[in-house]
Amino acid sequence: MSPRGGIGICGVGAVTGYGWGREALWEGLRTAKPAATLTRGYGCGEGSVPGVPGVPGVPGDGWVARVPEGGDPSDGRGRFARAMRAAAREAIDDAHRRGWREGRRVGLLHAVVLGEVDLWRDFYLLEHGDLRARDYLALMPSTPMSTLMQEYGFHGPAMNVSAMCASGNAGLLTAKLWLEAGLVDDVVLVATDLSLTPENVRHFVRLGVTVVDTDPLDGCRPFQEGSRGFVMGEASVAFVVSRRARAPYSTLLGGAMSHDAFHATSIDPELPQVRLAFHEALRDAGVPASAVGYLNAHGPGTRQCDTAEAAIADELFADDAGLYSVKPLVGHCQGAAAAVEVAVAALGYDRGHVPAPPRVSEAHPRLLHGTVDVDDRLTVKSSLGMGGHNSVVVLAPPA
Repeated sequence: MSPRGGIGICGVGAVTGYGWGREALWEGLRTAKPAATLTRGYGCGEGSVPGVPGVPGVPGDGWVARVPEGGDPSDGRGRFARAMRAAAREAIDDAHRRGWREGRRVGLLHAVVLGEVDLWRDFYLLEHGDLRARDYLALMPSTPMSTLMQEYGFHGPAMNVSAMCASGNAGLLTAKLWLEAGLVDDVVLVATDLSLTPENVRHFVRLGVTVVDTDPLDGCRPFQEGSRGFVMGEASVAFVVSRRARAPYSTLLGGAMSHDAFHATSIDPELPQVRLAFHEALRDAGVPASAVGYLNAHGPGTRQCDTAEAAIADELFADDAGLYSVKPLVGHCQGAAAAVEVAVAALGYDRGHVPAPPRVSEAHPRLLHGTVDVDDRLTVKSSLGMGGHNSVVVLAPPA
C-alpha cells in the first residue's frame, strides 16, 4: 500500500513547450525561463493562415509555448499521438525504475479536450477530406490509446476523460475511483493538449483571456498587479498511479469536483461551488485545512480566476500556506494544464523544492517567489475549467 493510505504517483512523463521529457520541463521551470517563444503566425492582427489562401488567420509573431517537433514517427502521423505515446512511455519506464510492477489489470485514462487538431485542420483545408483509410484512422482519439495498450499488453479499461482545463484532475479522481472499486490494479493516466493552431489562439485572444503580444512574465502575472491573462501552451503529461507504489513521487489523498452551472466562461462570483470543491476535497482526503502548506493554483492570470482562488486560500488555509501558479513559465496547457501542474508538485516533493515563477509586481502576500524549499505539508491542486468545471485534489509527499 502507498504511504498515508492514498494512491501513489509512481511514474511521471512529460512533453511540453520546453521539449520532450520530464527533465526538460523541470530544467525550464528551475531556471525560470518561460517555455513560450515568439512564433510566426500567432500575432494579434487579422490576415490569412500561412499556406492556406483565403482562410482567416493570425499573422505576425506571437508568444506561445508550442511543443516542438519530435517523437517517434511510428507513434503516429501527428504531434498529438507522438506526444501522448512518448509521455506515457516515459512514465511507465520511470515507474519501473522506481520499483513498480504492473498488476494483471492496467487501465488507461486519457484526459483530452481536443484531439489531433493539426491533422483535422489539414484534413479539411489541405487534403479536402480525402485520405487513405489508414491515415484517416490516425484522426480518431481511440487510435493512440489502442496502440499504447497493444504496445504494453494492457487489458484494463481504457477511456477518455474531458473536463476542459480541469481534465487532469478529473483523470486523477477517475483513476482513484477505478482503483477503489477494484476495476483495475494500476492506471496509466495521460493528459494531452496540442491544440495551438493560429485559429484557436486567435479566438482566445478575442475572448480577452490570452496574451500573445508581450513576454510571458510581463503579460501573465497570476496573483499580481498588471496581469492581462495567460500565454497559451501545449503539453502531454503522464502518470502511473497505483496502490502498490514502492517509491512514489507523491500520494493522492483525495479530491472533489463540482460545477458552477452559471455561465459558459465566467465563475459564479459568490463562489459556492468552488468553495464546495475545496471543502469536499479536504473531507475526502481526511485532512484538516491546517495541514495544507501549498496551494498549487489554477492561476491563469485572469482577474476572476485569481480573485476566486485567492479568496478561498485566505478563507481556508493558514497564513503561512504558500500560493503559486506555474502558468507564466510553462503556459496554460488547456486540457493538460492540471496534469502539468500536478507533475510540478509531485516532482517538487521528490526534489525538495517548488520552482515558482518570480514575482514581477505587487503581489498577494501568499505568493511564492522563485525556487522555494518544500516541507512535508500537503499540497492542494485546484483547477477551474472553462464552463464551470471546478476540481481540487490533495497531494502528500511520500512518507
